Amino acid sequence: MEKKFYELPSLPYSYDALEPYISEEQFTIHHQKHHQPYVDGANNLLRRLDEARESNASIDYKATAKELSFHVGGFLLHRFFWENMGPADENGGEPTGKIKDHIEKDFGTFERFKEEFSQTAIGTEGSGWAMLTYCPLTDRLLIVQVEKHNVNLIPQCKVLLVLDVWEHAYYLDYKNLRPDYVEAFWNIINWDEVNNRIENL
Repeated sequence: MEKKFYELPSLPYSYDALEPYISEEQFTIHHQKHHQPYVDGANNLLRRLDEARESNASIDYKATAKELSFHVGGFLLHRFFWENMGPADENGGEPTGKIKDHIEKDFGTFERFKEEFSQTAIGTEGSGWAMLTYCPLTDRLLIVQVEKHNVNLIPQCKVLLVLDVWEHAYYLDYKNLRPDYVEAFWNIINWDEVNNRIENL
């Protein structure tokens, strides 16, 4: 059976589609220069593991597993990120549908949810992500911080919405003003995609 590898995903819109909230230059660099290395890193590790297994060689499994988690996490989180955004003339604003119902059940109002998610993103230490997940055991939406790419993920919780707050996601457009970047994000959230994710639980 042929073994598969990761590929940099095509975007569902053009590099300039998120302007003025994310510039074409910022987005192009983020996709091509930051997402691509996670694809390459994950594939190189998979090849290293394949070669070690085929030759029955020993490798540093602890280091390899940690590095593989980092690169695969970076690959997947960026893919979620591209897909849960879209042009502002078609996206943003307040959600509708099932995600709206869940937000109102768990947070009371959209404004309360927006405040909690924004503060989670702004308060992420160093490099990381803000993530909205759904916990099937409690039927609750949970907002969590992800450190780097591979820490604080909760098993069984479905990823619904992510925001990249590594500096490489916003430094050209917003310099060190992460709160401004987080506020801009609300204008380009693709709530239809978030609803697709919650419908497929």
